[in-house]
Amino acid sequence: MRERVRQAAAPLAVAAGLAAAAAYVGAVDPNRPGRYPACPLLRCTGLYCPGCGGLRGLHALVHGDLAGALGANALAVAAYAAFAGFWCVWFMRALQGRGGVSLSPRARHWWGTGAVVLLFTVVRNLPAGAALAP
Repeated sequence: MRERVRQAAAPLAVAAGLAAAAAYVGAVDPNRPGRYPACPLLRCTGLYCPGCGGLRGLHALVHGDLAGALGANALAVAAYAAFAGFWCVWFMRALQGRGGVSLSPRARHWWGTGAVVLLFTVVRNLPAGAALAP
């Protein structure tokens, strides 16, 4: 039993850190100018990077506004959901005493992820993809 508690400490520490970060973003509104640094790519080029709107999306999620979060950055919301799924698997394996999650993504997974991020970035900066812009 003591070993399972020790193994669950890492996922619980990650959850505590992320909960603190989410609470901070929920309390300090990123929609108000001057609260967080501006995106350097947006500032220098006027183009949205794949992360633009991620903090506004997290702020909306913390306040229960899924539509607002998806409108701010749908890719970030999908990434938050994917991480939550991986975290749940990690935590359950730790409670069962099976150790951590061993992720061994292949090259095609990295290329696929990169292609999705690149496509999202390009489309959100086109007039036809204005719905994906924050």
